[in-house]
Amino acid sequence: MQSMKVSVFMNRRPVVFTEQLPVEAAVERLLQSRQRGGPVVDAAQRVIGFLSEQDCLAAMLRGTYHNEMSATVGDCMYHGDVLTVFADDSIADVAQRMDANKPKVYPVLDDETKQLVGVITRTDVLAAIDSFFQDSYRQR
Repeated sequence: MQSMKVSVFMNRRPVVFTEQLPVEAAVERLLQSRQRGGPVVDAAQRVIGFLSEQDCLAAMLRGTYHNEMSATVGDCMYHGDVLTVFADDSIADVAQRMDANKPKVYPVLDDETKQLVGVITRTDVLAAIDSFFQDSYRQR
């Protein structure tokens, strides 16, 4: 399973946000994609934060309470160090990281440029492990 790489199972066209995007537009993107959150990137496609469904929910509740919606992604995103993985990481290693940490979506970075190249979710990792076991069963 160590030979199974993130690059094979990741979503290469994830929902991505910028700090200036209105939170309402971000919510629309999340709902249409069914992605639980996504990376926030700068102009160079480097990850500078993360926006989750929970972040959006909190911003929308505040907006409802004040009867206004003027928040941007930058106002409500997570600004700290975002847990990321690399495209060449093994699925087994990512699965272990997901077991120890709570994020459901990890931005995937290019090993050399450190730019965003996709995302991988727990569902993607589970599908990868399942395909490994399915292949093992067929070989018996």
